[in-house]
Amino acid sequence: MREITVAVIGAGSTYCPELIDGFLKARASLCLRRIVLMDIDARKLRIVGGLCLRMLRAAGVDCEAILSDDLKEALRGADFVITQIRVGKLPARHLDETIPLKYGFIGQETTGIGGFFKALRTIPAMAHICRQMELLCPNAWLINFTNPSGIVTEFVLNRTRVKCIGLCNCPINMLDDTRAEAGEDAEITYIGLNHLSWITSVKLPGKGDVLPQFLRAGFRTKVMENIRDDGFSMECLRAVGGVPTSYLQYYYGREAKLRHMLTEPKSRAQVCMEIEEQLLEMYASENLCTKPALLDKRGGHKYSLAAVSLIDSIANDKRDVHVVNLLNRGTLPFMEDDDAVELAAVIGKNGAAPIVPEPLENLHIISLMRTVKSYERYTVEAAVTGNEDAAMNALLLHPLVGDWEKAYACFQEMKQAHKAYLPQFAASTPGNCLNERADIPISTVSSSQKE
Repeated sequence: MREITVAVIGAGSTYCPELIDGFLKARASLCLRRIVLMDIDARKLRIVGGLCLRMLRAAGVDCEAILSDDLKEALRGADFVITQIRVGKLPARHLDETIPLKYGFIGQETTGIGGFFKALRTIPAMAHICRQMELLCPNAWLINFTNPSGIVTEFVLNRTRVKCIGLCNCPINMLDDTRAEAGEDAEITYIGLNHLSWITSVKLPGKGDVLPQFLRAGFRTKVMENIRDDGFSMECLRAVGGVPTSYLQYYYGREAKLRHMLTEPKSRAQVCMEIEEQLLEMYASENLCTKPALLDKRGGHKYSLAAVSLIDSIANDKRDVHVVNLLNRGTLPFMEDDDAVELAAVIGKNGAAPIVPEPLENLHIISLMRTVKSYERYTVEAAVTGNEDAAMNALLLHPLVGDWEKAYACFQEMKQAHKAYLPQFAASTPGNCLNERADIPISTVSSSQKE
């Protein structure tokens, strides 16, 4: 049994009890020697952290468990660092979801111009965390759940010295849904970028690829709890030639999504604020020592399974297969080596080794991946340098934005709305702003989790 020290950055997240539940279920192979739950939101850390400590005590786990608002204390000596932060908290997400609507754009926290601004706010904070990791726990693994996970992971892997694997709960849910339909012995090919992915084949022993007949029968995986289900038509699935992730509803049904957003009485952020307050009220009860069912309404289903099983595989060199975000490094010939992609990989003590899939001949998937990856590269450049030309190039390339006049006006309004969290755009002369600001504080960071 491997003993590990874990730091959870953004531990005021109402998802954190699910993470603790995951560690409790993995006790046969993982032993928590020390866990530090870190957040700058004192109220949420006290309530959420309090429940986490009760869960550990109730399960008889004998480990050092600390609540802290000190990033350095949390990181010092860590073997694994889990990041689940939300810069600007849910009010910033509300702006990401509502300001774009004024310009006819979808407002969403991980894609389009909303997701773009979440990346701009998040990367400076992640840069600060990574610099401290390089000093205080240089051999630690960073397990990144912070959205937009693929873009953040690409920044960390290409621009810091931190060992990092990006994670999302979408793949594990999609794969489990597909195996429930096809059987546990199905060989499934999953290809894409984070929140832009497809299952492209489902092979069964003696039957070959059964995905075409699945598509004809209207098979699709369950939609994430946080996404309104407008569905994919059978004609769409047949044309695309794969089972899309829930987030591709924003691409394939953008007008329907936009109409819903314009008529919904509340943004998703406002709904999450209400759910969060209900959860915090539950968590505050000294009698509660388990994860409440309401937590599943936030959209993080199987989050703990994805995170803890990945840590277990690294810590115990299990050499099993997970779908993760990692650098391409020649795995997909149509992508660049330093592109972060979301693929199946063998996970062991040295990290993730991508499994090379059969050659993909689906031009639709290849083209959309390459286009959105170009957007992501520009986004990282804008986040690091504060270069507005890079920012506008990102938005012009994104399939959910594209229009110069509207994109420029929306960018300027959102930049002003989020200016407290955009230090790179405050520079008098754009450059490598994150490196110039070696002491960007984490004081703007609070708890989050994937949606």
